[in-house]
Amino acid sequence: MDLKAFIPSCAGTHLSYDERAFFARERPCGLILFARNCQSPDQIRALVASFKEALGSDEVLVLVDQEGGRVQRLRPPHWRNMPPARCYGDLYDTDPEAAKRAAFAGARLMAAELYAIGINVNCTPCLDVPQPGAHDIIGDRAFSPDPDVIIALGRAVMEGTLAGGVLPVIKHVPGHGRALADSHLALPRIDASEAELEAVDFRPFRALRDAPLAMTAHVLLPAFDERRPATVSPAIMGKVIRDSIGLTGLVMSDDIGMQALGGPYAERTSAVIAAGCDVVLHCSGRLLEMIEVAGAAPPLDGLAGERFAHARAAFREPQPFDKEEALALVTEAAATRVASLGKDPTVQA
Repeated sequence: MDLKAFIPSCAGTHLSYDERAFFARERPCGLILFARNCQSPDQIRALVASFKEALGSDEVLVLVDQEGGRVQRLRPPHWRNMPPARCYGDLYDTDPEAAKRAAFAGARLMAAELYAIGINVNCTPCLDVPQPGAHDIIGDRAFSPDPDVIIALGRAVMEGTLAGGVLPVIKHVPGHGRALADSHLALPRIDASEAELEAVDFRPFRALRDAPLAMTAHVLLPAFDERRPATVSPAIMGKVIRDSIGLTGLVMSDDIGMQALGGPYAERTSAVIAAGCDVVLHCSGRLLEMIEVAGAAPPLDGLAGERFAHARAAFREPQPFDKEEALALVTEAAATRVASLGKDPTVQA
């Protein structure tokens, strides 16, 4: 495939001449989109087509963060608002089976919208286990504080996404739920013991270790590595993520532009790959940064290439589903948060 092990973004709603030339020359294995890149369905389809045309390949990943709730890049009027993951966890407390059906339905609805515009990867579900006093960067993006609930609902979201012809990404391995800081702004230090992390934080990732794609957490875990965040730690990538948790799929970094990591972008890229991540994610859309990342990113070959091919092999043709029934299930789940949120949970049709 002759692709490189990095996934950048772009600056706007259309590729500039320089961006097209950069993508043609450097051949990243994917593209991640943000709200700045998303204006309308036709515009996104054209953007995705121009990216693939620049590479001369359809064998690439096109990603977006469409979790529902706060983290949702595609919004009305062209795409429906969806509730946060926690609404499914709230429903699970009273009706586990209904919660799993609703979580599957919500993921299936979002996958249908993404598939229709050429986006083939949704960066969900979030499998972090939130702890009391933690920073609210995760908050209601997490299904529940209970790992068993996260496992059940994470599996439902993963299967609902796959049923819609889109690949899911489990995140943020090995766990961001205890972090006291937002890794976009600082490096969180998590002082839990190895036994505590194994018993709680790692469990959802271990249960869903067959996921085709995963994304790392930029967190410091002194129980395993006192100096390097998980994303750039060979000990954590190897001993924890691959060996203990047992992930078999392609592992990408979280955005290397986040302030939890430091140093020039070439150094960050090299450190991510050296630690054992398969692919580097860079999200700012700034061309000069992208050039630096691309210069340090290796070809997507060896084990990383095999994992990329295995992930692509997980694509399925979308399965038929009843959209109205799915909307009803999700709306029922969203309604469980009326009292705690104090606002209308209506899911837009």
